[in-house]
Amino acid sequence: MKRQPNAKLHTSGASSRSPADQQIAAAGDWRFLLVLLVLAGCFAALAWRAVDLQVIDQEFLSGQGDLRTIRFEDIPATRGKILDRHGEPLAVSAPVVTLWANPQQVDLTNPGWSALAELLGDDVGELKERLGQNFEREFIYIQRQMAPELADAAMQLSLEGLYSQRDFKRYYPAGEVAAHVVGMTDIDEKGQEGVELVFDQYLQDTPGKKKVLKDRRGFVVQDLSLISDAIPGEDLQLSIDLRLQYLAYRELKAVVEAHQAHSASLVLLDVKTGEVLAMVNQPSYNPNNRGSIQAAALRNRAITDLFEPGSTMKPFSIAAALGSGKFSVNSVVDTSPGYLRLNGRTIRDHRNYGKLSLTKVVVKSSNVGTSRIAFKVGGESIWETFFNAGFGQATGIEYPGEAVGSLPNYSNWKPVRLATLSYGYGLSTTTLQLAQAYMAIASGGIRHPVSLIKGGQKGLSSQRVMSEEVATSLKNILEQVVLQGGTGTRAHVSEYRVAGKTGTVHNISAGGGYAEDDYTSVFAGLAPVENSRLAMVVAVNGPQSGEYYGGEVSAPVFSRVMANSLRLLNVAPDIHPGLMASASKKAERGG
Repeated sequence: MKRQPNAKLHTSGASSRSPADQQIAAAGDWRFLLVLLVLAGCFAALAWRAVDLQVIDQEFLSGQGDLRTIRFEDIPATRGKILDRHGEPLAVSAPVVTLWANPQQVDLTNPGWSALAELLGDDVGELKERLGQNFEREFIYIQRQMAPELADAAMQLSLEGLYSQRDFKRYYPAGEVAAHVVGMTDIDEKGQEGVELVFDQYLQDTPGKKKVLKDRRGFVVQDLSLISDAIPGEDLQLSIDLRLQYLAYRELKAVVEAHQAHSASLVLLDVKTGEVLAMVNQPSYNPNNRGSIQAAALRNRAITDLFEPGSTMKPFSIAAALGSGKFSVNSVVDTSPGYLRLNGRTIRDHRNYGKLSLTKVVVKSSNVGTSRIAFKVGGESIWETFFNAGFGQATGIEYPGEAVGSLPNYSNWKPVRLATLSYGYGLSTTTLQLAQAYMAIASGGIRHPVSLIKGGQKGLSSQRVMSEEVATSLKNILEQVVLQGGTGTRAHVSEYRVAGKTGTVHNISAGGGYAEDDYTSVFAGLAPVENSRLAMVVAVNGPQSGEYYGGEVSAPVFSRVMANSLRLLNVAPDIHPGLMASASKKAERGG
């Protein structure tokens, strides 16, 4: 009962607060609510932003992030190899490294750039100037196709803005020996010359592609996925036999040096297939050393350079005579008095040979005898025989810059023109074209398309250009040229029967007309005579040593290259053992 007054006093105190106190309490409640609302709003905004980032804009933002860290890189592939007929490499792609820089990231005050220039053998000032001039760019080459060891040493300098990438460099193991056949590529491995150019698409590789993760400096942190595989180029096997190529190159270079000649070319063909076993030229070039290459040395002269074939055409005039039925091998032609006057022009022999058989016309290389035969056969038959043998048309080799030569139409031939054409003046040919024509004689009258590819060119067919009887007769006639009394005795090959013809041609002077002291020395031939395997032509332009006849300059080269080629190819000798010594002695006396 005594506690009730206190309770009443307490109640009455609460209800008795002043209006000011009540206003302060109400304001505090609203501030609390406002803070709660602000916090709730912030939470809602954060939640919405999270949803926006993770759901609504996820694809866009992920793509933006990938642009800064994920890259697509090429996977290098190797260009196809070029091989000789036995699989020996003629052109391969070796792994190298290319250094490049992002000038926008480069600090030129860093002494490491001076160290890099010294390492690469560059001028420090030039390197820094190049970087400064390209400051607005993101990519410039520092040095391309470096040895991996040198590139690793450069990257160990840890320079900001310096990067490396894997690359390949074309290398030619045979160097200048096979340069004119194989050709070369540019720094990006695109074909520029020779087989590299003709078969560029076939040899070309297809780079692959991969997705990678990079750090802020552009270095690959992780390979993420493979987009496409790298596809190497197809390998190409040529018909060239590198053993014979080296042999031919050595002998041709030696004869050019010995006779101080302007240039020379040699072609060796497989009689049975038309494949080129060796093709060499002088001067040559080293495709592995581009700095020393001269433009004049780039030409494959065996295919691009034209010359008048001279007396090497006489066998084809004889072929026209034998094919016409008006002559036989034993037919006699009167060459007296050793010269022939036609329309103010005089055609001469070295001396008055008198009456000669067709065989002796070729053996003595009688211009008068060949002219008289051509007059009786007629221009149309001569032209048709020349054309069928391949003169005035492509050989089928599919090589850039091939010259087809010239063979005038017979309708415009006057007697003097017919006479000079019959012994090789007034038309032009290449070393390869002449070799193909002699291959037709060697193969029994069948002209094969010439090929630098092992197995021959697809889609091209051989054709008969003279009867087998005529071809056999020509081989027997040409064999006499190499034996005692002929003009080509220095072409003799021990233990093998060889057939061939010399040619000594006046070159055309710069002022027009024929030069009196400038010649092209030629020898064209085949071996063995029985079951022939090889045909070869050697042409030496401008010998200056005093000797200039084809039998003096080119025939010895033919002999050395042919002898070693027949032995390397294991071709059986075709001289009867009892006649070997006799034939050899005769040839030595004739030489």
